[in-house]
Amino acid sequence: MHVWARLLESLDRHGRAAMLTVVSTKGSAPREAGARLVVNPDGTFSGTIGGGALEWRAIALGQAALANPGAKRADLRRFALGPELGQCCGGQVEIIVELIGSAERVMVDDLAEREAAGAFATRGTVSSERGVVRKVVGGMNAPPGSAAWHDGALIEGFGDNPRPLILFGAGHVGRALVLALAQLPFAATWVDPRPDAFPAYLPKNVTALRLDDPTTAAEDAPAGSFVLVMTHSHPLDLALVSAALADDRFPYIGLIGSASKRARFEHLLRDAGVPTERIGELVCPIGVDGIRSKAPAAIAAATAAELLMRDEALRAANTDASEGRRQLRRRRPG
Repeated sequence: MHVWARLLESLDRHGRAAMLTVVSTKGSAPREAGARLVVNPDGTFSGTIGGGALEWRAIALGQAALANPGAKRADLRRFALGPELGQCCGGQVEIIVELIGSAERVMVDDLAEREAAGAFATRGTVSSERGVVRKVVGGMNAPPGSAAWHDGALIEGFGDNPRPLILFGAGHVGRALVLALAQLPFAATWVDPRPDAFPAYLPKNVTALRLDDPTTAAEDAPAGSFVLVMTHSHPLDLALVSAALADDRFPYIGLIGSASKRARFEHLLRDAGVPTERIGELVCPIGVDGIRSKAPAAIAAATAAELLMRDEALRAANTDASEGRRQLRRRRPG
């Protein structure tokens, strides 16, 4: 959710709003730290911190704070989900209830512009009188949609940092897949050589590209892009997979098909001189295990789940590596 854009809309429509942010969790909790909810004075809201009793209590807290002229600008609340709210997940959640009014509109407008431009991080101090005073900072490991305490300050991540995905093929599964990915953190470039291959309307995170030679689509793709091949032509599939495997920028290369198709492609790729270890990195069949249906929507759901798992694993590995480098720098003398 682009929370600052939603807050800007709330200020324009209602003059004020409450933002509720999960800033820490312990044990089992409905959502992770960084989940946010915007509550308006009329009780309408956007976003979610997990649903259930916790969310309804949060909405009520936001409405009550908005209705109370003497309410704290920022109120840190802690909930034991089992004893206090009767939720069987049983963990603990810490939430900041933050009031934002017309006096903060310039700040909200600035952060909404930054949010629309990409990912950024803020470092904030929290007080009941001034609310959360945020400063945009660089070099902080704060992924979009995150929040964490660090040395007594609140470090938050906003905006988007989607995984680039090059999707070759606008057949039945390709069409189902772009719908499955519509609300997931991917920015898809959808490629097909056929005229009129694409539907009239596309999700916001999808760009359609008709190319007579689809193999050129990956030339300018950023490092870390995922590649997924599912065209109408096996020879074109082979050419696309071979080109992708020859480029070490792509951590995930997937090919739709059966185990027998994989075996055939392995033989052809070896004949073409693709290294065996690189061929071993090809994902085929695609999708998480355990789903037997071959309906396009089912294949798309299984594939979207696999892509999300791969993306999260890579992001976690990169975060761990970044933290290790920071710790190493701290240990160096001088």
